[in-house]
Amino acid sequence: MIERYSREKMKNIWDLQSKFDYYLKVELAVCEAYARTGRIPVSDLEKIKQLAKFDLARIDEIEREVNHDIIAFLTNVNENLGEELAKYIHVGLTSSDVIDTAMALQIRDSGKIINEDLDNVINSLRNLIGRHKNTLCIGRSHGIHAEVMTFGVKLCTWLDAFERTKKHFEYVLEEIRIGQISGPVGTYSNISPEIEKTACEILGLKPARISTQIIARDIHAYFMQSVAMIASVIEQFATEIRHLQRTEVLEAEEGFKKGQKGSSAMPHKKNPISCENLCGLARVIRGNSLTAMENIALWHERDISHSSAERIIFPDSLILVDFMLNRFDEVLNNLVIHEKNMLKNANLFGGIIYSQKVLLKLTEKGLSREKAYQIAQKNALEAFENKGNFKENLLNDAEVAKYLSPVEIENCFNTEDYLKNVDVIYKRFN
Repeated sequence: MIERYSREKMKNIWDLQSKFDYYLKVELAVCEAYARTGRIPVSDLEKIKQLAKFDLARIDEIEREVNHDIIAFLTNVNENLGEELAKYIHVGLTSSDVIDTAMALQIRDSGKIINEDLDNVINSLRNLIGRHKNTLCIGRSHGIHAEVMTFGVKLCTWLDAFERTKKHFEYVLEEIRIGQISGPVGTYSNISPEIEKTACEILGLKPARISTQIIARDIHAYFMQSVAMIASVIEQFATEIRHLQRTEVLEAEEGFKKGQKGSSAMPHKKNPISCENLCGLARVIRGNSLTAMENIALWHERDISHSSAERIIFPDSLILVDFMLNRFDEVLNNLVIHEKNMLKNANLFGGIIYSQKVLLKLTEKGLSREKAYQIAQKNALEAFENKGNFKENLLNDAEVAKYLSPVEIENCFNTEDYLKNVDVIYKRFN
C-alpha cells in the first residue's frame, strides 16, 4: 500500500492537471510580488486568487488554434478573470519564466518523495545489518570464492552506497531549487529583478544567478545524473541478490508469496523477478540521463529542442526511481536469508578459502613466499578439481608436515581471525 500511495503522489505531480497548477502558482506568485510593490491593489490580488482557474479541455481547444500551450493556458485563465483582472497576469514574463520555474517546483516536490523513499531503504538496510552482524558467508571476487566475511558486513557496503547517494541527491536537489522571472533573453527588460526575487521567495525557490530566457540545462543534467546514480546503486545490489538466488548458490532470495507462480511451464521455479525488473528500469533511467546531457547544448540564448525530451525524461525518470526505491525496499523487507547455505558454501572443498592463512603460516616458518604459495595452491587446486578436501590434503602432505603441526593447520581454518574487525566496521555505521 505504501508503494502504491507513493507512486500516486509522484504521478500526480507530473500529470497534465498538476503541470498547469504549477504554472498557475508561478503566475500568482508574480502577481503577489507586484502587489507588494503596489502595482496590483491588494483587493484585486484577492480576486485574482479566487477567480484564476483553468480547464484542461478548454486549454486543449484553444491550443488547437494557437499551437502554443502557455498562450492557451493564459487565455483560459484570463477568460475566468475577466478584462479588469486579466491585465495583471503574465506582465513582463516570457513563457520559459513560467515553464522553468514551475518545473523547479515539480522537481522539488518529487525530490521530497524520493528522499523519503531513500530513508525507507536505509532504515530497512539498518534492520538487516543489525540481524546479520555475525552471519558467516563467503566473500567473492571475480564471482569466485575469496575469503569469509559476514552478511552484515556485505550489507554495510550497501548502506554506505545508499547513504552516499542520498547525500549527493540532497545536494543536487538544492542546486536545482532555482526559478527565473527575467523576461525575454533574461535581461529583465519589462520586469524588475526584485519581482523575480520576491516571487521566488514566495514559491520557496532561489532566483537563478543568470538566465538566458531559460535556466541553464547543465543544472538539469546534473540532477538527472543524480537520479541515474540512485537507479544504478539499486541495480548494483539487485544484481547481487540475483546472483545469491541462483539455484547452486541459494544464499538469499526474494520472498515468494503464497499462491505465487514462477513459470508457466516449470512449477518448481522461484525467480528473482523484482530484482530483474529493477535492473531493466535502471537502464531506462541511465538512458534518460544521457538525453539530459544532450539537452545542454542549445542555440544561442534558447531554443526548445530540450522541451520535448524533458516532457518525457523527467516524469518518467522520477516516477520510475520512486517505484524502484519502493520495490527495492519491499525486496529487502521480504528477503529470505539461507544461513546454512552460506555456511555450507563457505566450507566447500574442505575450506580452500583459507589458503592465504596457510600461505602466511608457511612463510612464518621460513619458506619463501613463492614456495609457500606453490604448496598451498597445489593442495587447494587438488581439492577444487577433484571435489576433495583442502584441510585433509594439508594434513596428509608430507612436505607441509615438515613445517606445520596438525594443530597449526587446524588454526588456519579459524574463522574468528577473519572476523575480528567486524566490530570496527560496524562502529563506522552507528
